[in-house]
Amino acid sequence: MQPDVSFIIAAYNAEATLDRAIASAMAQRDVSVEVIVVDDCSRDRTLDVARSYPEDIVRVVALQRNRGPGGARNAGLEAARGRWVAVLDSDDAVYPGRICTMIARAEKAGAVIAVDNLQVVREDGVAEDTMFPADYLEGLAEISLADYIAGNIVFESRFNLGYLKPIFRRDFLEENGLRYDEKLIIGEDYILLASALARGGKCVVEPTTGYVYHIRTGSISRVLELHHVEAMLGADAAFASTYSNSMEGKAQAAFLRRGRSLRRAASFLSLVQHIKARSPLRAIWTALSDPAAVRHMSMPIAVRLRRVAAQFAVGRGGESAG
Repeated sequence: MQPDVSFIIAAYNAEATLDRAIASAMAQRDVSVEVIVVDDCSRDRTLDVARSYPEDIVRVVALQRNRGPGGARNAGLEAARGRWVAVLDSDDAVYPGRICTMIARAEKAGAVIAVDNLQVVREDGVAEDTMFPADYLEGLAEISLADYIAGNIVFESRFNLGYLKPIFRRDFLEENGLRYDEKLIIGEDYILLASALARGGKCVVEPTTGYVYHIRTGSISRVLELHHVEAMLGADAAFASTYSNSMEGKAQAAFLRRGRSLRRAASFLSLVQHIKARSPLRAIWTALSDPAAVRHMSMPIAVRLRRVAAQFAVGRGGESAG
């Protein structure tokens, strides 16, 4: 029988948390589940942990080369058989009723995408507030392309919608040839969901909390580098070329604002890079080229780096070895 949902867990050096992710996927109520773990050439015992489960419970895909988060998830999508697909980071978890609730909401609305709220849990295990206020998600009901782009503008978005963890109808992804951009280490989730919305995919919001987002202190700020933001700018340019006819009015305006925000973030990271390299002339040139980068220096660099990084939803579970 076809499973109701395929959980795709991209894993890189995740031996300490993979069991938790797998157990939470297997514990889903009132739906049939398949769990696919894609090992992205881990250097620890991740592959051993995944293979410790019976093959009829956890299907394991061992990549021959490190492909990063997008590539690992694409390998999982190729192996998936479920009606719906859900990405689960290897250091996160989901509540038992999540998928049943989301599928019911989506199918009632005739949607092919559904999102829900996230419970944020600190590294010490203490649960903080949910990612989004409940009344905010209840007021959304659906997310349009314009909504989603506007929710991914650095320093301008009220709430960063890039952290949403959607489930997709697998046949919709297949019919539209939608996959993760493997050139992106950061922002691959954003481009996939934006592309699905641009293809006409209807996205409904389930305001309850189903996904458990575990914070790893410092992981985001360490991984965010100038070349990541530059890659995101390149991906956005390709997106605009492909979906220019889908972006009109509010979506187009939001897209332009997002572009400006990414360029400012790139200028800031470039400025920090020159300062750290003790290249004052290059730092001055960057500052003169983009005064907004200087405004970002109004607080300590480490604090500002964390705030810039926090604007991007980082796919941590399949993080590249590089």
